[in-house]
Amino acid sequence: MAGSLLRLGTRGSKLALTQTGLVRDALVTAVPALAAPGAIEIVPIRTTGDAIQDRPLSEAGGKGLFVKEIEEALLGGRIDAAVHSMKDMPTAQPPGLVIAAFLPREDARDVLIAGSIERIADLKHGAIVGTSALRRRAQLLHRRPDLQIVTLRGNVDTRLAKRDAGVVEATVLALAGLKRLGMAHVGTPISEEEMLPAVGQGAVCIECRADDDRTRTWLAAIDHAATATCIAAEHAMLALLDGSCRTPIAGHAILSADGMLHLRGLIARPDGSELIATERRGSAADAEAMGRDAGHELKRRGGPGFFSA
Repeated sequence: MAGSLLRLGTRGSKLALTQTGLVRDALVTAVPALAAPGAIEIVPIRTTGDAIQDRPLSEAGGKGLFVKEIEEALLGGRIDAAVHSMKDMPTAQPPGLVIAAFLPREDARDVLIAGSIERIADLKHGAIVGTSALRRRAQLLHRRPDLQIVTLRGNVDTRLAKRDAGVVEATVLALAGLKRLGMAHVGTPISEEEMLPAVGQGAVCIECRADDDRTRTWLAAIDHAATATCIAAEHAMLALLDGSCRTPIAGHAILSADGMLHLRGLIARPDGSELIATERRGSAADAEAMGRDAGHELKRRGGPGFFSA
């Protein structure tokens, strides 16, 4: 084949390109056929989610806005594989596509960025906090109903610049992205007891065509099984709950060295007035069953009114 052997599609943000570079480097190390210079090409693709900057994504269609155009390029044969942040992914892939691999998961916690203030509890009364995530908004308001939460969109640099300029007094970002960009020093991690991460947060997945055996074989060489297991539990839970993109949902699974899985999940009202949480512990072999069971419990405890509110 002339030119590159593998075309990796991705969003064009600095973080997305950095994550795709990590995938490329892993493949170069693990697959001899891809070690030659130029064997892997990175193809940036602008998505609907990148174009929308003036309102929360939940108002524009929710999950999938950062992957739609990339998946169309994949199905159309313009790229061979797609690199995504797992938290952007819907619970099911379009017909003909599969998630074939995960990189090892980075720290899934959120980070509070508020200058010298390191804890949510220490923010001043009525502080203005910028975030576009319903999950973060709901958990912040659950602990601090006095806070003023405003929509803050854009890439990491844009959000940090708005905080530095005083548009907001604080913001919350994912630690994983900051670490990958070499910027983990800009804030303080928030414990999961205070703010449970988004499903898939910190994980990078690689998607390809189901019938592309060559690409699937290459991707299998870098697949991180422990991350795949944790995501299976989280997404099984999300699939039971994802009836409304306007319902704040959080979930995180951790796999210990002895093969035991700990899954935590929660749902919340957007205004933070009610938060329902659960957890499961069990064998990694039961990851999906644990996720479904947790999802059923949260849905039952929330009741139909919870998700339609």
